[in-house]
Amino acid sequence: MLNLRQILQRFPRKAVKISLIVTGVLLAFFPQLYRRVDSAPVISVTTPGISPAPSPAPSLPAVAGPIRIDPGLLSPVDPPQPPVRILIPGINIDLPVVEAKVINGYWELSETSASHGVGSANPGQSGNTVIFAHAREGLFVSLRNIKTGDRIYLLTSGRWYRYSVDTTKLVSPDQTEVISPATDEILTLFTCSGFLDSKRLIVRAKPVRL
Repeated sequence: MLNLRQILQRFPRKAVKISLIVTGVLLAFFPQLYRRVDSAPVISVTTPGISPAPSPAPSLPAVAGPIRIDPGLLSPVDPPQPPVRILIPGINIDLPVVEAKVINGYWELSETSASHGVGSANPGQSGNTVIFAHAREGLFVSLRNIKTGDRIYLLTSGRWYRYSVDTTKLVSPDQTEVISPATDEILTLFTCSGFLDSKRLIVRAKPVRL
């Protein structure tokens, strides 16, 4: 029988032999195992109810100084235009409007339509919009029948403007302040009136936004 010393002396030799055999087996099969693991398909698992974290948005470069504004964005979308038609339903006036040129210091007066004084404001602008016509049938003869609160409509090439009559009065021809420029947006209509057209009928109206 082997004593303890002999057993201990023989055990390492057997252990070394066994370890060498195991190592050889692993070296022989390791490449195949590596290839199998490397070629195995990757399975993506998504946990229900948990969304993947979004990728961070790219940061924008810092802008030095103030931001420049396109001047076109600051211009009026619909610049005021001169009137081309006047409509007063309450007194059956519906007339084209032409631009009245200044001739020898006076506005030219149309024989067939209402006139818009060149240099006076356009509808929608701050200032005094002046429109006038002869006191004849088919023109402004019925202006004498207009009342406070009556509606007046001016049409431009782009839109309608609505006004409400504020005041009416008779003035002498030399009282030109009634057609002078103004700071507020107003509409002034006038025509001849009185004995031998010795007076001027003035109608003042204020804008009513549509």
